[in-house]
Amino acid sequence: MNQKSIFTYHYDICSGLQIYNMNNLIEKNKIANWDKFFVELQSQGRYTFAFDELRGRFDLSEETLLQGLYRYKVKKQIAQIRKGFYAIISPEYSKQGMLPPYLFIDDLMKSLNKPYYVALLSAAALNGAAHQQPMEYFVIAQTPAPRSINSKKLKILFFSKNNWEQDDIVQKTTNAGYINVSSPELTALDLLSYNEKIGLNRATTVLQELAQVMKVSALSRTAKRFPSTPVIQRLGYIFDKVLGEKKLAEALLKILNSRTVVPVLLSVQKEKQGEVDEIWKAIKNMEIESDL
Repeated sequence: MNQKSIFTYHYDICSGLQIYNMNNLIEKNKIANWDKFFVELQSQGRYTFAFDELRGRFDLSEETLLQGLYRYKVKKQIAQIRKGFYAIISPEYSKQGMLPPYLFIDDLMKSLNKPYYVALLSAAALNGAAHQQPMEYFVIAQTPAPRSINSKKLKILFFSKNNWEQDDIVQKTTNAGYINVSSPELTALDLLSYNEKIGLNRATTVLQELAQVMKVSALSRTAKRFPSTPVIQRLGYIFDKVLGEKKLAEALLKILNSRTVVPVLLSVQKEKQGEVDEIWKAIKNMEIESDL
């Protein structure tokens, strides 16, 4: 190789390194601008972003995007909720390293294009059952439901349902906007629909508190369009025989009078034997108690 060729070779290497370093610097500067992007989102009341949104905002390679996300996760400034969906961790939640679900559940479900509502114990807590603060977050979504999220910092349990009436859903305000929450009346019926996941005694404890905010007329309307007759039987039995909520029980009994009613087990997880209650046709195969 002559001297000219050697010079050209070294020149090409240096030029290549300069271009590489320049591109690398540009990409690092773009990552530095993510702070402004996150602040901008939070100023709009948003605590989340999607990977595709980040890619659309910044012209970066996928490798650089992933490196940037990793860097922010290590600094506990963001957390991954599920693949491709992230939460921005504001300072008050930096110790936990995760946002409470009510700040991102609506954005998450919209990103999945899934109708939903906060349900069961989580809805009960929002509706006044203050003694039951679950560690898990309960969400009912249109069938098929998303896969539940179970990590050290976050546990969201998704349950599926084909449809529901919008009149039974209440929008509650959060710092991030609104979330859909089941009404006290729908919450009560759902608790008995999924009681094998919660436990009948725990559900009864929640029902005792929910009964204080439930309206007879609203329960009648909601139960009338509720498809499961056995659930109405069990709920009526608990209101009548366990909690002494006679007016709520009477509203459910009127609905049962227009349906075909057959004996049902109070608990599907217990022995299939017991005395049959004459009014509710409930097979008393366990003793139900409230913890309050």
